[in-house]
Amino acid sequence: MHRFLLATYALFLPITAAADWPAFLGGVQRDNAAADVPLTWSAKENIVWEAALPGHGQSSPVVVGDLVYTTAIEGPNKEQNIVVCLDLKTGHENWRHAFDNSLQVKNDVYTSRAAPTPVADQDGVYAFFESGDLVALDTAGAVRWQRGLLKDYGKYEGRFGLGGSLAQTDDRIFVLADNDGPAYLLAIEKSSGKTLWKTDRTSRTSWSSPMILAVEGQPQVVVSSAGSVDGYDPSSGELLWSMDDVGGNTVASPVPFGDGRFLVGASPGRNGENAEGARRSNMAVKVEKAGDGFEPKVLWRNEKASSSFGSPIVYDGYAYFTNRAGVLFCLDAETGEQAYTTRLESNWATPIGIDGRVYVFGKSGETAVLASGAEEKRLATNKLWTPAGDGGPGGFAGEIQYGIAPTPAGVLVRTGSRMFLIGEK
Repeated sequence: MHRFLLATYALFLPITAAADWPAFLGGVQRDNAAADVPLTWSAKENIVWEAALPGHGQSSPVVVGDLVYTTAIEGPNKEQNIVVCLDLKTGHENWRHAFDNSLQVKNDVYTSRAAPTPVADQDGVYAFFESGDLVALDTAGAVRWQRGLLKDYGKYEGRFGLGGSLAQTDDRIFVLADNDGPAYLLAIEKSSGKTLWKTDRTSRTSWSSPMILAVEGQPQVVVSSAGSVDGYDPSSGELLWSMDDVGGNTVASPVPFGDGRFLVGASPGRNGENAEGARRSNMAVKVEKAGDGFEPKVLWRNEKASSSFGSPIVYDGYAYFTNRAGVLFCLDAETGEQAYTTRLESNWATPIGIDGRVYVFGKSGETAVLASGAEEKRLATNKLWTPAGDGGPGGFAGEIQYGIAPTPAGVLVRTGSRMFLIGEK
């Protein structure tokens, strides 16, 4: 028992400095305390730098020290996977690494385009693509190891491709491959690229990402995906607990907010196909020790809230859910009671909370800045660009604010082909 506790403690040691943003949604226990984000900006105001990115990508940037990593695909049939490293202070491209895509399909707005966000640590970056290609690069861009998961475990099936981002602990990364073909959760050793364990899952259509949850000081890998919420032992892949009275949880990722608690977001779907399940699935859950195992308990549900592309967050005692229509729901994080709703621009990226403010990054370049708390108060509306045209099918053909990363230098905003650092100037 003591050896198990030591092993799980080692898995949960800090991976990077508190000011870093090394994973999707920041990874483990990021409170944004070191971030510095201005109240207002525009295309010409408070733009520290703007950098062109190769190809097209939907992943968020990740940051360790002064290194910014992101991914992209390029070519009419997504022939190339690309990893890019920029300098945080200047936006200068330090290096890029391109390699052949193992699952070449038409490059269009209906498919995932470098959607999985990588993870990074002091040794470099680990990037996963919807093609099943996985690569580890050092801080100078040299390949440490590379794998093709389709060759090892079978081809992914589904209309839109994978979207789940990587998660990490100190010595391993976690890959969630939920799809209509062979589905699984995988742990891979950072140093060698070898598989540490593989846990098979029921085939399903989903684009959510695994997250690391601390339960009484021990890490668990939590997955909220298309009909279930599950907790796994990161050292062995053992299923520790599961909830199946869930629906519509196909995109939003589970977001921890301390003391073994996390939010689950769900959407009724574009045509209401998941409406019944989603009504009971926007909720807060707490995982507790129960004898020799663990038990998830629903703290509250809110039947009116919904969460589409962005995941819900908790900040300053309130939970914020946003949906595809641009409606923001502000709820009491302890009770789930609704404080207010407001209509904003439709969004893809997950909101962030910093300095008593909640930033909601709209899909088409507009960011609403709200005062945190129970009363609706708009502090600013910032337009990074003015949209041209209607955005095409589903509104996905135009430029989109896909992902963000708060840093001490400002906030990084990633679109399909550009990266911005927004900060005080």
